[in-house]
Amino acid sequence: MKKSLRKKIALTFILIMAMFIAMIGVFEYFFVDGYYMRVKMNKLVDSYNMANEADSDTMPESFNKFANINNLTYGITDANISRVLDTNSRNSSTMSGRLFGVIMGKEEGNYAKVKETEKYSVIRIQDRFAGIEYLELYGTLENGDYYLVLTPAQSIAEAAQISVRYYLYLGFLAIVIGAISIWFVTKRIVEPILELNSLSKRMADLDFDAHYTSGGEDEIGELGKNFNVMSDKLETAVSDLKSANARLERDIAEKIQIDEMRKEFLGNVSHELKTPIALIQGYAEGLKDNVNDDPESRDFYCDVIIDESKKMNHMVRQLLTLNQLENGNDQLSMERFELVELINGAVAHEKLMIEQKKARIILNAKAPIYVWGDEFKIEEVITNYLTNALNHLEGDDRIEITCTEKDGIVTTTVFNSGKPIPEESLDKIWEKFYKVDKARTRAYGGSGIGLSIVKAIMDAHQQKCWATNYKNGVAFSFTLESKVEI
Repeated sequence: MKKSLRKKIALTFILIMAMFIAMIGVFEYFFVDGYYMRVKMNKLVDSYNMANEADSDTMPESFNKFANINNLTYGITDANISRVLDTNSRNSSTMSGRLFGVIMGKEEGNYAKVKETEKYSVIRIQDRFAGIEYLELYGTLENGDYYLVLTPAQSIAEAAQISVRYYLYLGFLAIVIGAISIWFVTKRIVEPILELNSLSKRMADLDFDAHYTSGGEDEIGELGKNFNVMSDKLETAVSDLKSANARLERDIAEKIQIDEMRKEFLGNVSHELKTPIALIQGYAEGLKDNVNDDPESRDFYCDVIIDESKKMNHMVRQLLTLNQLENGNDQLSMERFELVELINGAVAHEKLMIEQKKARIILNAKAPIYVWGDEFKIEEVITNYLTNALNHLEGDDRIEITCTEKDGIVTTTVFNSGKPIPEESLDKIWEKFYKVDKARTRAYGGSGIGLSIVKAIMDAHQQKCWATNYKNGVAFSFTLESKVEI
């Protein structure tokens, strides 16, 4: 069960106060009576000394005033105790009788000596007639007279008891007032601590917006300032840690992705090279073993070996080109060139294949159209689009090349009639070695790298490339800037 610090402080304070008051009360109960007796005895001795200093048997007014203030009754008799020379008692004979009885030993057994010197004695004596106990001093003055002074001992005890009771009442009142005061004082002391406790809980939950606001220049205030500094530093540290963790997770993800890509790449390369190598090996072994002796068969074997070697060489060159583009090793040579002329050149280069496919080439572009880019690499993009269109040509065997310009951007589109690309493959065709129809791609010698090179070239130009399906074919597009932007 949670214990309140405020209650602990208040209860501790109250207990300490009560303990000290009780100790003082016990001390007064047992020792205050003796203390009062010593004080009164000293007053008796003082009166004796004052009586010795008087010039005559009659005491001065100052002496009487001293005696009245201290509740002293005195009497002075001659050496024969025959007559009272001076007294402040209403009955002078009583004083002389008391003095006579003490000096002559008539009161032995009825008193106890408190102090005794050569000149006087101090005793506690019980008045047998009045039933009152007195503290008395009797002795001989320097002039030979006898001196007796007394004060009621009962009044001393009563005064001591009254003092003890008064002190206990006062102590109880002090405890009550002190308890109320300490309750409110501890509230002011504990409130900042409670705030710090709440602050520490919020910080434990990683809430670093919590700050100490109570202020103060004492130790708690200093602790609160340190909490604020710690909160700010922890927030910064956690933020840095989260950033580092995010970077680490990203690096790990990239490493995993790179590793997967490496495995996939090795698998794809191995798969792509396996077939041509097997063909080359098989036909080369056939030539060596003279499987067919006729010249026509040997020529066929040699043509297959040469064709497969060309495919392998083409794939390796594509891989090298793609690697340079992706790693940024192949820098762009940006220049302004005429796009329509470049397209016509690419079409002319593929003239033989166009004639073989009996393709109809339609160019929807009015020269001149000037664009910015690396002319050699853009020619590779156009050539890739064009050969890809020729290899997938069907239907009316139409290839349509269109160039449109809008807001300083020229979009070039190569459309071929034929079957659309499956929708689930439309975004994957730009990945290395991805083939929609592997058998068909193998038939025309494709490796699945061409469109990856196109994507890398357009990314290097910070331009776009995409494919769009139509009911009667597929269109591949890319963009280039036609205006100068600095």
